[in-house]
Amino acid sequence: MMLPLGILETVLYAEDLDRAQSFYRDTLGLERTQEEKGRHVFFRCGGQMLLIFNPRKTVETSSGALPVPAHGAFGQGHVCFRASASELRDWRELFESRGIPIEADFEWPRGGRSVYVRDPAGNSVEFAEPRIWGLP
Repeated sequence: MMLPLGILETVLYAEDLDRAQSFYRDTLGLERTQEEKGRHVFFRCGGQMLLIFNPRKTVETSSGALPVPAHGAFGQGHVCFRASASELRDWRELFESRGIPIEADFEWPRGGRSVYVRDPAGNSVEFAEPRIWGLP
């Protein structure tokens, strides 16, 4: 049986792409790789991609050269970024210094810590130690 090798891209939705871009590029430091004003903004995160789409635009079939089918969702989503214990402390300090409220910060019963914030669109953004999933 064939198995996927990993997750290539994760998608979140935000109607205000400028605010989303500011959060993911300027606060989290992700590299913006592509933008179509009003439709989407894409970021590189290690060996994966984070795609932020305007849900009002991606429910329409792409009018570009590629036959990308309509897709999307409305409402808040969730993404979790991998972080070590020391990096979690640094992220928490960064969020506090920028006035970004910490929604939750706790240790999981099986080990590992998570810190949660919200992006400007209300998406849940988590930073967690991989060991919460038993990963190295």
